[in-house]
Amino acid sequence: MAFSQSNDWENPSYIGKGKEKPHTGFVLFDHAASALKRDYTASANYKTLNGNWDFQFHPDYRQADFDFSKPVPGQWKNIRVPSNWELQGFGIPIYTNIPYPFPKNPPFVGNDNPVGIYRKSFDKPFGDGQTILYFGSISGCAFVWLNGQKIGMTKNAKTPAEFNITRYLKEKGNELVVKVFRWSDGSYLEDQDFWRLSGIERDVYLYRLPDVSVWDYFLRADLDSTLKDGLFSADIDVRKFRNANNGEALLELQLLDPNGQKVFSGKKNIILKNDSMQTIRFAARIRKPEQWSAEFPNLYTVLLSLKTGDSETYIAEKTGFRKVEIKGGQLRVNGIAIRVHGVNRHEHDPETGHYTSKELMLKDILLMKSFNINAVRLSHYPNDPEFYKLCDQYGLYLVDEANIESHGMGDANSPGLDTLHHPAYLPEWENAHLDRTERMIKRDKNHPSIILWSLGNECSNGPVFKKTYRMVKAYDPGRPVMFEQAHENWNTDVIAPMYPSFESMKQFAQRKDQQRPYIMCEYSHAMGNSNGNFGDYFRVIRSSPYMQGGFIWDWVDQGLKTKDLNGQVFYAYGGDLGSFLYYNDENGVADGILSSDRTPDPGAYEVRKVYQYLDFSPKNIRSGIFEVTNNYNFAGTENFDFLWEIVGNGKVVKTGTFSLKLRPGQSGTVKVDYPEISADQEYFINFKAVTKHRWCILPEGTALAWEQMKVSGDFFTRKTEAPGALSITESPREISFSSGNTHGVFNKEKGRFTQYSNGSVTLNELPVPHFWRAPTDNDFGNKMPEKLGFWRNAHHELKLEKVSVFPKGPEGLKITCDYSLGNAAYQIRYTIRNNADIAMTFSIQLQTELPEMPRFGSRMVLPGNFHHLTYYGQGPYENYQDRNEASFVGIYSDTTENQYYKGYIRPQESGNRTGVRWLELLDDDGHGIAVAGLQELNFTAIHHSTEDLDPGYTKKQQHPTDLPPRKNIYLNIDLKQRGVGGDDSWRSLPHPQYLLNDQHYEFSYIFRLK
Repeated sequence: MAFSQSNDWENPSYIGKGKEKPHTGFVLFDHAASALKRDYTASANYKTLNGNWDFQFHPDYRQADFDFSKPVPGQWKNIRVPSNWELQGFGIPIYTNIPYPFPKNPPFVGNDNPVGIYRKSFDKPFGDGQTILYFGSISGCAFVWLNGQKIGMTKNAKTPAEFNITRYLKEKGNELVVKVFRWSDGSYLEDQDFWRLSGIERDVYLYRLPDVSVWDYFLRADLDSTLKDGLFSADIDVRKFRNANNGEALLELQLLDPNGQKVFSGKKNIILKNDSMQTIRFAARIRKPEQWSAEFPNLYTVLLSLKTGDSETYIAEKTGFRKVEIKGGQLRVNGIAIRVHGVNRHEHDPETGHYTSKELMLKDILLMKSFNINAVRLSHYPNDPEFYKLCDQYGLYLVDEANIESHGMGDANSPGLDTLHHPAYLPEWENAHLDRTERMIKRDKNHPSIILWSLGNECSNGPVFKKTYRMVKAYDPGRPVMFEQAHENWNTDVIAPMYPSFESMKQFAQRKDQQRPYIMCEYSHAMGNSNGNFGDYFRVIRSSPYMQGGFIWDWVDQGLKTKDLNGQVFYAYGGDLGSFLYYNDENGVADGILSSDRTPDPGAYEVRKVYQYLDFSPKNIRSGIFEVTNNYNFAGTENFDFLWEIVGNGKVVKTGTFSLKLRPGQSGTVKVDYPEISADQEYFINFKAVTKHRWCILPEGTALAWEQMKVSGDFFTRKTEAPGALSITESPREISFSSGNTHGVFNKEKGRFTQYSNGSVTLNELPVPHFWRAPTDNDFGNKMPEKLGFWRNAHHELKLEKVSVFPKGPEGLKITCDYSLGNAAYQIRYTIRNNADIAMTFSIQLQTELPEMPRFGSRMVLPGNFHHLTYYGQGPYENYQDRNEASFVGIYSDTTENQYYKGYIRPQESGNRTGVRWLELLDDDGHGIAVAGLQELNFTAIHHSTEDLDPGYTKKQQHPTDLPPRKNIYLNIDLKQRGVGGDDSWRSLPHPQYLLNDQHYEFSYIFRLK
């Protein structure tokens, strides 16, 4: 396609200028001991340029059309580097998922294109050799000047841009200027689902190379066909810069095992001729090396030294012996078909945006390992180099993904894809695609943690991706390629669907003799209150040898920490921070299983439970015999202490421990000696496995597996005695009753209790019918507010048809209230028991024309001082019928202030508990209310009403700070509510078994005062 243009930032054929070719990242050291510590900052060949820079921001690029060979006019302000300028007070952060934040007309980006100009002064840091200027990542199109001379340009964020500045340097007062356009033709390939932020966002530094130096190296630490011996090789590129003299050099390589013992060494003499680059190869067979895996990340050290004349420099690099292959239709590491317990991870800090510190990376890795996550898809771009080093060290499998997404132009799933304009189909964009992938693989090739390459995300599968696939496989045949956009075409080694339907997953699970594994690149969309039916996913995955897991979308909410006008902290999303008038995708930026501050969401605990590697199951539950299965790929269970406890009606009655030595994939049994079992209690056994010692990054005593199984009993078969002398006084309008200190009034005209008191507690209303819940993000996605809107105000539409009062009997006084709700019949049956407790039964008979019911239950408002909550049910985490496998039956106590999960970036349904037998809400003196289910209940007890949390048919740009907690407690007592779902957040319903589509529902509980 021909196009007319005159701007370098709108020319896809002009992908960079003056940049060095891509290579692995390193800094030279002058001593071996220093090199082995791998601390760049300690090297005499390194100088950081991070810190304060001068900065100008120009909202219109035409205001910044300066002659940079002269001093830049205008006033300068300060900015921290690395950072994103929008989070330093310059310009507006924009969040959009698919649409571009500029007019779509490739390669043009329009005139609304801000520019940032950076300036930094420094003295010449090194005496001789070559000085390389390194930018870890610049978001935007950057033009670079040094001392008034233009030295280059880069458009490719997320991989380094390096410039040899040796000939531009002077001894003192070097002035570096970088002009960054926010948008360019490169932005068409950087349409990821994240905040669109700009500027110098990773480390900037200078490093020295001697005139003859190591330039690149490719370390391969493979295993032989027996998977016992290691096959080590190193291809080392030695570069002779133009002004270096011919002569000789000595290259030496040492391979050190994890204990620092030398297992191989070699030396090679190099004849320095006119060639600018020579590749020197070392190879060796290493007998029975300690293998690298995510469970045991054993690292070897390669120490390189290059001696030329009086100069000797050193590099230390880590490597790990492992074999990654597709074999028998499975992704295998060291011969073992692994399960991918993965998440997608954007680089995000709530305060610094795309710049993430080492401390935050370590926090993420510790959380991932403690939540049984073993794999990370680096969505959707190469990450900061430090993250790979930490994953090598602590053990995480990585999918390294090229910084390519052109979703706004359409992807492989888009109907009517416009191939005439899509960059993936146009030859003038080919080099821009290839360059991004090449720079990724050549930078990251030495990391054992990377087990898969990805060619990009939501970018279609045009001809360039076939060419890219061939390029990757030719350069690095030892790693498979995972590319979702290829679907089941030949240019992907892994079938990697994105949000497949549950039915399609089950269909794939039935396939036989597959040649490629099935690993979902994105699934279980964790937007807001989500991650429902997660256990169902993995039951399907575990049913097929070819289905090997997937990567949850995604790791952490990308909220940006800010304050409202009252000084209250909240986390901003699309439409905030001045971007409301720009196109934005609202809180779609918050899809993590962690909140923006890295607090795990309730759904994260479900993920942790389903992802666990140790399974517990009953073998002969009556005899106390249970089976433990070790699903780790490489670790044995000797690394764990096993704990068990027997719980009767929620109280621990016996505990114990045991040890098992199980190899990976092996099962074993354990015998538990039960205590004396009482027939009138229900008993559960709880198991837990904790680490005996520090393991990778996990501290000793970290719990990594749990299970609960019912041993015996049925809580609801017990008799609920209600002794007392019930006194009844009836008038045409009311029924007054009393027993002991408790008395109350029932209004027959209204069909409701108007007073209920025991002297310490007085209520003017008891629970009334309720059918609605505040929409979750998934509810909005499947249009629940519109489709199920009948139920929003259905409690107001109930028409009382008849009140029937029956003669007092042995169980007390029975009252029945019959209602109509359109064509549906609704009934409440009350029994005022002999002790003045009130038994309530809510029943509905639906008609087929009514939509699905969001919840079937009741609700009431309680004084805020009844905030001490104790319940016997599933917890301690918020849970729902499709997300409660991590929530065990027990007795839990907390305050109502903690029941609403404040980490959801947008207010929505929260705080539910399932499997509830009874609950109490009491004040500081122990007075309040108690509810006992006659079958399992759901309940929520929070300081927000449903109406507060329900914004209507649209989300209304709400935040938790917009809805301060009320003093009162809003108590819902339900039979159930619909599941939260999680297949996606834009279409899918919760799975059918988690919907309320039956024609009849009924439940009962006993309400009393304390």
